Amino acid sequence: RFCNVPTFGWDTICKFHCNVSNLTKLAARDFEDILQCAIPVFEGLLPSDHNEVILDLLFELVMWHALGKLRLHTKTTLHFLNNSTTRLGQAMCRFKDITCDAFVTQELPKEVAARWCHKPAYSKNGKSKSQPKKTASDAHWTRLFNMSTYKLRALRDHVKSIWLFGTTDNFSMQVVSSFHNLCYYIST
Repeated sequence: RFCNVPTFGWDTICKFHCNVSNLTKLAARDFEDILQCAIPVFEGLLPSDHNEVILDLLFELVMWHALGKLRLHTKTTLHFLNNSTTRLGQAMCRFKDITCDAFVTQELPKEVAARWCHKPAYSKNGKSKSQPKKTASDAHWTRLFNMSTYKLRALRDHVKSIWLFGTTDNFSMQVVSSFHNLCYYIST
């Protein structure tokens, strides 16, 4: 459904690949384009009760992203961002409690293949063999939505960091990385 989304402007939203889930090496602008076009793409894919939960979650994600990306914040916009963060957390909890529990999700075939390639096989003498044997545990693993990740926990600190340091376009890690490179060249 993403490939049916029309382009917008010559540099705003470009034509999507037919299978967005197989895209690799995405840049931040690609994730942003996918998020901005996700609501009409996801609309009507699931039964109505789950559809409402997902569309609410997508709306809150888009709203939070738009407020978080502002280059100039006022007390009012920071208040809006703080309220949006609260609503986003509530929408995430609804998604986990209602929608995630209703569906069984499994690994994608490429995830199984990646796990298979990185799985070491050992012989009786402890040295690795060239070809490990497939077992029943090599099947698709069930995947659950994890709300206990740092990325989700750090959302609540975003407003506070804007109050303390300003927006994220005001500073760069380029100075730190150039200092790291300088130290590397001095030590060699």
